Amino acid sequence: MNALLKRIEMIGAAVGRTPLVQITDSKLTLYAKLEYANPNGSTKDRSAYWILRQAIERGEITERTTVVESSSGNFATSLAAFCRSLGIRFVPVIDANCNALTEAFLRSCCERVEKITDPGADGFLLRRLARVAELRQEIADVYWPNQYANQDASDAHYRLTGGELSNSFSCIDYLFVGVGTGGTISGLSQRIKKDFPGVTVVAVDVEGSAALGGASGPRFIPGLGSSIVPPLVTTAVIDEVVQVSERETVRGCQELYADHGLFSGGSTGSVYAAIGRYFTEHPPPRGRRPTVVFLCADHGIPYAGTVYNPAWAERTLAPLAVAAV
Repeated sequence: MNALLKRIEMIGAAVGRTPLVQITDSKLTLYAKLEYANPNGSTKDRSAYWILRQAIERGEITERTTVVESSSGNFATSLAAFCRSLGIRFVPVIDANCNALTEAFLRSCCERVEKITDPGADGFLLRRLARVAELRQEIADVYWPNQYANQDASDAHYRLTGGELSNSFSCIDYLFVGVGTGGTISGLSQRIKKDFPGVTVVAVDVEGSAALGGASGPRFIPGLGSSIVPPLVTTAVIDEVVQVSERETVRGCQELYADHGLFSGGSTGSVYAAIGRYFTEHPPPRGRRPTVVFLCADHGIPYAGTVYNPAWAERTLAPLAVAAV
């Protein structure tokens, strides 16, 4: 076994096996899987670990390789930490919506950080991907994880996250999953549908996202949504879709923290808000409490200056201010 493979296996020993907590709810038996308990604070640790491991096993990454990737935050954080442990270079391509704390972390452990400050006519994501394509031409011995289309990203959640959920429950009635790059909902939906054929998989997206085929528009909170339809999304098994506004995202984050003590990031707030809206519109039959599961995908700390800052929310999400928060 080569040195890189040994190191990535050591990293893998620390990833996953995250806690499940039951959340008090009057209608539901509701569980949150605390993915922010992963080493770098998000569920992206799973996909980053699995993608790197598979690439090392295939010989696509060696000690001389530079990894280059587009990310709004969490995936870049995971790759930066893991690549540093592996002793290989990583160049993240971020944009102006990246949280300040995330950017500071990336600059502390990466020799080079590429930041897109002007979305242009194409938007930040396409501009980031275009810069990745340029870097792949500039840098010798480069590896692009391509989290939007890499089957290993889906497999990570099929094998790891999905496997843990399947081993933890005898029944899951509803699974709510946020849609971003597509790897999480692809792998999770396939695994949970296989193990619990009666489950309803609800995909959660945000207004302004084109991830599920809608019109792309401005978005300010990283972690959920996309300006393209990621190829991995097309492999997901989705029963229903709930789209929330970023005002609901803020409200969901703050309610989850105030009522249950779970300090989570933007995508989690979106999913929590979607659960509330869904079961208001589709109340469970009297006397039946369905088992509902969702992921707390990342921690709230990087969002302290945005989602948890009323002044930022009012200023950034204006003129549709979050008066209800």
